[in-house]
Amino acid sequence: MARANMTEVKLARVCGVDPKTVSRWISNPTREPHARHRAAASRALGEEETVLWPSVQQLVKSGPDRELVQMYPYRSVAPATLWRQLIKGATSELTFAGYTNYFLWLEHANFGALLRQKAAAGCRVRFVLGDPASPITRQRELEEDVPLTLSTRIEVTLSELAKLRDSSIEARYETGHVSLSAFRFDNDMIVTPLLPGRIGHDAPMMHLRRAQDDGVFDRFAGHIEDLWGRGRDVWTIPEVQHAQA
Repeated sequence: MARANMTEVKLARVCGVDPKTVSRWISNPTREPHARHRAAASRALGEEETVLWPSVQQLVKSGPDRELVQMYPYRSVAPATLWRQLIKGATSELTFAGYTNYFLWLEHANFGALLRQKAAAGCRVRFVLGDPASPITRQRELEEDVPLTLSTRIEVTLSELAKLRDSSIEARYETGHVSLSAFRFDNDMIVTPLLPGRIGHDAPMMHLRRAQDDGVFDRFAGHIEDLWGRGRDVWTIPEVQHAQA
């Protein structure tokens, strides 16, 4: 509510309820409002319902899809606060297996400083980047056909990571995720399957939360570990060492 500049009275007006009802939502977060009121509050605050009321997911889902928190037709329409909230909330693992990860530096102020803080606090921070010199990267660039090429976007990320070289942040090259980006934040994950000829912000986006063994979350987590296991250490690449100097 503070981020959305929303008082109890304003939120009550938007949701069509009495301000005392909003007060009860705040004082008793396990009390779920009616579905239409949850939807109105979610829109007004720019947050997912399951972030505002985590127990809603368990109430409405019990099958294999219960790990799916939310689905978005485009990455660009997800709430602006979602990524930041997931990054800041992670305490043990942050893994960014996007092919370029370029957008993270653009959309999040002081992103490098936040990563450094996380690493210093004991959170493992990893990046799996596409290899800018790979033929796979070149083929994807031909499909995208945009002025800011895939390899250029990777180089921007590399230059930013070079500034964090003195921290414990790790980075490796791989190409097995050229069409599927996965970002892990402890037991939350964002997955974006890239469509042919489209760039990242046009990709469909899934927000997952781990709820079982060998579920959808674990399958994608395994994919990330496979990428990491096959990857080459970025810090041994002469270009990155030169950028750092």
